[in-house]
This record gives sequence, C-alpha cells and structure tokens, in this order.
Amino acid sequence: MISKLCIETFNRSIRNYHVHNNVDHELINPFEKGSLAHLFYWKNYIDTVQWHLEDIIRNPSIDPIEGIVLKRRIDKSNQDRTDVVEYIDDYFLALYSKVISQPDAVLNTESPAWAIDRLSILMLKIYHMNEEADRKEATEEHKDKCKAKLLILLEQCDDLSNSIDQLLSDIEAGKKKMKVYRQMKMYNDPSLNPILYNKSK
Repeated sequence: MISKLCIETFNRSIRNYHVHNNVDHELINPFEKGSLAHLFYWKNYIDTVQWHLEDIIRNPSIDPIEGIVLKRRIDKSNQDRTDVVEYIDDYFLALYSKVISQPDAVLNTESPAWAIDRLSILMLKIYHMNEEADRKEATEEHKDKCKAKLLILLEQCDDLSNSIDQLLSDIEAGKKKMKVYRQMKMYNDPSLNPILYNKSK
C-alpha cells in the first residue's frame, strides 16, 4: 500500500531532520533518484524544514530584516513543495497512463499527490504533538490536552491513509480518473505578478 510507504518514509525524514534539528542542514536523500520513496522523502524534508521556519518567524522579538529574509525563504519553500507534489502526480500519471477509465468514472476532489501532501503535514503534527505530550517541563494539564489531540491526529492518519489507498486503487481499476491541474502560482512569476512586472517600468 502506498500509504504505508508514505508513512515509513515521512517518519524517516522527520527523524533524520531532528538528529541535527537545524533548518540549514543539507538534505541527504537516502533513496534512489526517481523512485517514489525518493520523492516522498524529498517532499517531507521540505515540509519539515518549513515547519521549523514557521516556528522561527513567529518569534515576536525577531529582527525585522531577518523576518523578511525568512518570509522569502518560506515563499521559496512553498514553491519547492508545490513542485515536488507535481512530480509525485507525474509519477502516478505515468503509472496509470494505460488505464482505461470506466464510462461512469469520476474525478476526485484532489489528486493523489495533494492527498499525500496532507499526510506528510499530518505526520509532522503527530511527531510534534507527541513531543508536547511528553515534554518534561510542561504541566499535566498541557500534556493531557496534547494526548487527547494526538489521539485525534492518529485517527485522522488512519482515515487519510485508507482514503489515499482507496483512491489509487480506484484509479488503477478505472473507477476514478487520473487528472491533474497544475497550481499555476502567480505571485512567484515575474510575468504574472503586477508588483514584479511593474517594477521594471
């Protein structure tokens, strides 16, 4: 099942990041380039670094200049994240390219890769909520609240994993169509963002 590979790979990425726990540590992908595991690891590592960048930028005493630099780094990370999601969808498009859809086949509300994107973020929530539930200096009330939230996140993980596997099974069987719409983000494109293209006038 794809969801099992996702979870195992995402957890490995998260564990490896926290060995150094440094947003500037170099990404070393242990999987063969072009494989699904390579794409999943790459995807989650981007998410993990961005998770910690989002923590840093919320420091109320952050230097404004440093904050702007971080905001632009987060913007780039979001673009990288989108790019890798589309690479994952390209993988599935190629994998199911010869599947003939049934006459009553329908489209899903999101592509497989965007569902996998949500699972990647969910694994980060689970990791960090578990940390909070075990934080030594935290109050028992805080720990209990986090344990309750963790149970919900784990249930959500089961539901989302099953949904991803079911979606891919339905696509493979021709019950659902494999169709992808590119994100076509505009704010990073100097030909589409009026702030950028008007700057040269």
